[in-house]
Amino acid sequence: MNRHIFALQQVARRTIGSSARRQVDNKVPQKQKVFQEDNGLPIHLKGGSADAVLYRTTMALTILGAGYVVYELLQAAFPQKKG
Repeated sequence: MNRHIFALQQVARRTIGSSARRQVDNKVPQKQKVFQEDNGLPIHLKGGSADAVLYRTTMALTILGAGYVVYELLQAAFPQKKG
């Protein structure tokens, strides 16, 4: 049992220690320029078309949810008579 745990530790140490490090570019300065640019767009839409799709989807779901809540409240306020 201990032999298996020791072997697993060695494999884990070897894969973590010998992996080549990838150079990752710092994209923060480019993003800061995009978001600080004065182009008349609100901050939540400056990320591009993906932000616009997410915003519109969120607004549509919010409106549909609010409408459904009002519908259910009306159903609860005026129950149908059985008979």
